[in-house]
Amino acid sequence: MYAATRTSWTSISLAPRGKVDIEIMEKILAGTVVLDLTRFLSGPQCTLLLAGMGAEVIKIDDPRAGDPTVDSPPFVGPGGVSLQRSSDQDVGIAYAKRARGKKSMTLNLKSERGRELFRQMVMQADVVVENFSVGVTKRLGIDYETLKEWNPRIVYCSLTGYGSSGSDANLKAYDLMVQAASGLMSITGEPDGAPLKAGTPLSDGIAGVFSAMGIVSALYHRARSGAGQAVDVSMVDCLFSLLFDEPLDCYRELGLSARQGNRIMRFSPFNSYRAKDGWITIGAATNADWLALLDVMGRADLKEDPSMLKLGWRIAHNDAVDKLVGDWAREFDTAELIGKLNAAGVPCSRVRTIDDVLAWPHLQERGMIERVIHPLSKQETAVRAPGFPVKFSRTPARYDEPAPLPGAHGDEMLKRFLGLSETEIDALRSSGVV
Repeated sequence: MYAATRTSWTSISLAPRGKVDIEIMEKILAGTVVLDLTRFLSGPQCTLLLAGMGAEVIKIDDPRAGDPTVDSPPFVGPGGVSLQRSSDQDVGIAYAKRARGKKSMTLNLKSERGRELFRQMVMQADVVVENFSVGVTKRLGIDYETLKEWNPRIVYCSLTGYGSSGSDANLKAYDLMVQAASGLMSITGEPDGAPLKAGTPLSDGIAGVFSAMGIVSALYHRARSGAGQAVDVSMVDCLFSLLFDEPLDCYRELGLSARQGNRIMRFSPFNSYRAKDGWITIGAATNADWLALLDVMGRADLKEDPSMLKLGWRIAHNDAVDKLVGDWAREFDTAELIGKLNAAGVPCSRVRTIDDVLAWPHLQERGMIERVIHPLSKQETAVRAPGFPVKFSRTPARYDEPAPLPGAHGDEMLKRFLGLSETEIDALRSSGVV
């Protein structure tokens, strides 16, 4: 069932001593076909990154329900942004951001004919990405064990809240549950405050990044071995792997609160401080940072205090250290503070609002702020979205096309991958398969 000649990485050959000769491509993943069955954020974030690196990402949605973010507020359209749809040209902002650079078609995977067509597409694809609940793909007959019989070179990524194995694999999870389950909420906030989640769906975005890394790694393995494989990504695993670098299991023994606010147990001072006109952050991670900060503060006299020069003492007496720094910072405007600290090489930053971030020349110069193009009008909107975050010296990475109109590429894909005629496509549409 597998077309043995199908590969998008034919330009890669292993040379002697492990060197790899790569035919220069416009983008790293050019020619790589990704079938995207994902919804909401974690999966679409993964395939967005793949699209930015040049993969042909084909969104496949249910013809009856479509992508839920298309019709989810807030919207952007001819009248600007709104929480209520005011015209049939309004589209969900989440869709306009997350579907950039992708193609769109519909296929009813609950029908036998729809599943058959999907399997035929898999024969000519490189990657399948799905974030259904555990067990759904097996019931549909589109799980990895089934699809690898059709294409043993397929890279199949499953992205779920708790992973495809383990006693809690079947639990449903959104970002809030994952931040709670992983322990992140228990360490976020002030020591005497309630548990808090991060202000953005952090676990979704992080899992999307790990998934993209796993897929690219599996493609690299396939280029060397010829074999595809399954990639199992758990949102909880991803978030936990990042937060548990911190020795959180030792905090009780060290007499530290689980929630440290903006502090970190290894450094002092390390916090946010109020200035006359806003907030700044200051962190002294080394002894040199602390000595430089004392000079900036005009407190060189404290260099003679043995306690102040001991990091362990400062961590144990963070309140006193923060009062010292905070009383000083309160006397200046943020711009003056940042100028003094930067000149002395002390790590610091303004606490920027989102408006401040969007106006920040540095991010603009890095190509990290883009105007969202409306899928229908093809015109720029007032909505901004992030650019591609990784910069390559030889191959560009960017989102060349706006989000597609839902189903816009259906006929094209059915003709190209399956060789169907207009009459056959019309019949599939009439029967609800596409």
